[in-house]
Amino acid sequence: MDSNASLPTAPPRRTRGIVLLGLAVLGLAGAAYVVRGPLMMAAPRCVAGRWHGCYDTFNGVVLMTLVLMPVAALVAWALAYRRRAAGVASAWRLSLAEVGMVHGTVPFLWLTLMPGAAPGVAPARVSLVPLRDLATMGTLGIVGNLLVFASLGFFAPMRFAALASVPRVLALGAGCSVLVETAQYVFRLDRVSSVDDVLVNATGALLAGLASRRWWRTRTAHTPAISRAA
Repeated sequence: MDSNASLPTAPPRRTRGIVLLGLAVLGLAGAAYVVRGPLMMAAPRCVAGRWHGCYDTFNGVVLMTLVLMPVAALVAWALAYRRRAAGVASAWRLSLAEVGMVHGTVPFLWLTLMPGAAPGVAPARVSLVPLRDLATMGTLGIVGNLLVFASLGFFAPMRFAALASVPRVLALGAGCSVLVETAQYVFRLDRVSSVDDVLVNATGALLAGLASRRWWRTRTAHTPAISRAA
């Protein structure tokens, strides 16, 4: 009997999956505990189907985003099931990336394009001086702007090989942010179209993209070696 038998250095894949699932559940539970007060304020209006106080408020949008999470998970499972049945490689990664991009980006776009107090009446405002508006954003505003395109930056390179590079993820976040700021100005939503919003949004997409870099979908070109007989 060999008493110096080597022990496994890494836990089984199933154990790692259980640990990650447990951490995800704890994270969701902690987030729900933090926002429980505002969400309970919006819940009665949303259940009653009232537009005002539900879909046009921050609390209501966050509540609907959390409520639709099981639906998003079901859609991701259905897409992965169909892909696996068709023999598609990385079926789960592609499906989660597609659903994550939509479910994680649309609510923030809704909040960003939500009109202010006097839409269509207040004049369109533009701030083109870099870093001037950061001081007025506050911590909550900066964190919110970092999260606007974070899901897009995280999942897009996992889904599209053409976006699997740091400059392209940064350009994706900046381009989408420019479109949002332009829409705020064109539709006169009583919001300030600021260059600082573009900078912070693009930074959030870049940081999220770097966090998912190990799962990026890259094109692998297999070039066979050709040997010629002398």
